[in-house]
This record gives sequence, C-alpha cells and structure tokens, in this order.
Amino acid sequence: MTSSPPPRLLSTLPQRHSEGWVFAAACRAAAWSSFGFLTLIIGAILFNAWGLVDWRFLTSYDSRFPEKAGVLAGLLGSFWVILLTGLFSVPIGVGAAIFLEEYSSDTWLTRIIRTNLANLAGVPSVVYGMLGLTVFVRMFGMFDRNGLVHRLTGHDVEAIELLGLEIPLPFNRSVIAGALTLTLLILPTIIVASQEALRAVPPSIRHAALALGATRWQMIRGQVLPASVPGIVTGVILAISRAIGETAPLIVVGATTFVLFSPGGIDSPAKVLEDPAALARVPFDRFTALPIQVYYWVEKPQVDFQRLASAAIVVLLGLLLALNGLALFIRFRYQKNLKW
Repeated sequence: MTSSPPPRLLSTLPQRHSEGWVFAAACRAAAWSSFGFLTLIIGAILFNAWGLVDWRFLTSYDSRFPEKAGVLAGLLGSFWVILLTGLFSVPIGVGAAIFLEEYSSDTWLTRIIRTNLANLAGVPSVVYGMLGLTVFVRMFGMFDRNGLVHRLTGHDVEAIELLGLEIPLPFNRSVIAGALTLTLLILPTIIVASQEALRAVPPSIRHAALALGATRWQMIRGQVLPASVPGIVTGVILAISRAIGETAPLIVVGATTFVLFSPGGIDSPAKVLEDPAALARVPFDRFTALPIQVYYWVEKPQVDFQRLASAAIVVLLGLLLALNGLALFIRFRYQKNLKW
C-alpha cells in the first residue's frame, strides 16, 4: 500500500519546478554568454591578423617599420625562458610532491606547507615578478658593495668567472632571471597537481608492492609514478602554458621590449653547430618574450602595429592550443594502460 504525498508538498511542486527551470536557464545563459564573448574576441583578433601570419612574420626580428617587423625574437626568447623554466620547475615540483605524499608524516608542519602551497597558486603573478626582481635581478644588491666580483669588460654589470664562463652577478635582465621568476610562479601549481595525481593512485597498489618485499622507493618508482604520469604531465603542461602567456612578471623583471637579436645569437640550429659555446651564453643574455612583444605593439598608436599585435596573439594562441592538445593526448594515451 502506497501513501500519497502530503497536500502541502503537492501544492509547492509547480513553484519548485519553475525555480529549477529558472536556475537551469540562468546557468545555460551564463555558459553560452561566456562562449559568445570568447568567440567575439577571438573573431576580432583573427580579423585584424588576417594575412599577416606568414613565414616572413615568423622569421623576422622586430622593426620600426610595420611591414618589416616579425616575432622571431619573441619566439626564441619565449622558447629559452620556458625551456629553463621547465628544467628548474619540473624536478623540484614533482620531487616536492613525492616527498609530501609518500614520505612525510601528517604533522602540523606538513599541513601548513600544503595549505600555503594551495594559497600560493592563487597569488597574483605581479607579486612573483617583484620577488624575482629583488632576488634574481638585483640579488638584494649584495654584489654592489663588495669586491667578490669584477666588472665585466664593456658592460655595466659585475661578473664572476666559472669554468671559463663569465656569469653576471646579479643576473640582471637575463633569460635565467626570467626563468627563475616563472619557476616560482608555476611551482605551486605543479606541486598541487602532482600531489593530486599521486593521491589518485589506489592505496592497494602501494600495499601490494610493499607486501611483495619492494622498498618504498621501488614501490614509488615502479608502481605509483607510472600510474600517476597522466595527471603529473597534464599539470606540468598546463602550468607551462600559463607561464608562456604571462606578461606582468617579465615586465617587472625587466624583459626588453624592442630586441633585434636572439639570446646567445642563436637564431637557427646551424648557429649551435657553428658555435656550441653560444648555448652557455644563452641564460645570461638579454631577451624578450612573445607576450612582451604583444604589449609593446599594442602601446603604439599606429594601426599597423596593433594589427601586428593581433597576429602575435594568434601565434601565441597556437602555441597554447598545441600544448593543451599535447596534455590531452598524453592523458588519454596513458589512461588506456591503467587497469584500475
């Protein structure tokens, strides 16, 4: 025998159905309006950049004449900065995540570190730029008041000689200063994403490996890390994608806006074969980046330069889409091999 709903409940059904319909319509409108605004912005950028993104544009340096300007310096500068950023941030970030998840105990200090990592991921990027300016570009000014370094001939910086290479101290407005600043920016994101990927591995896999006599490191290396690779790689690529599009930290650090050269003078693979020592000069050379070049062109009053900025944005969007597509490909490819 079934009991009928209370009359009061039946009387409120039309009102609750209408409220649900209004809420669903509001969510639908919010989603489609966001998509509409995004389509409008991208459409305007593509319209302004139509016919400008060609081989000459990609292989030419900046110029004071719009018809001769290109994004080669920005592309190469972004490449070297992001390459060094990845070399610094990935081992440190993944290593820190492994320690926090697999080795550290649940103490008050560990909980404070995890909470701060989550908070640091939301700090505005300009704050990291100010930190990088103080620590890496100027090094607190401690090399300006002692005789530990000698003045580099023909430059306005101090330097120390190491293995035949003169390293400027402080780093000043160099590639390595920008890379270290962006490393600070994306480290919390990489650590948090790697922690989530490691946490998603079932505890039974760890218990089974330890029960078979594996050490903790053998268990992590042979079972946990391979199973968490999709999440770790996805988090790393998305963090690198964020670093590629950042402008504020590089502006504060002092990236050059108008550049007619590439870091180390390397503008093609052939230059590396001709002068392998140029690779050692790259981290300590001045640079620009693609977002900085966009910012520089947007500030100019000429319409032609603003169209060039739209073309550079299209190139930057292409790089970001390629990286995001790579993240999706790696995730789907590795998830096929997971058996749990």
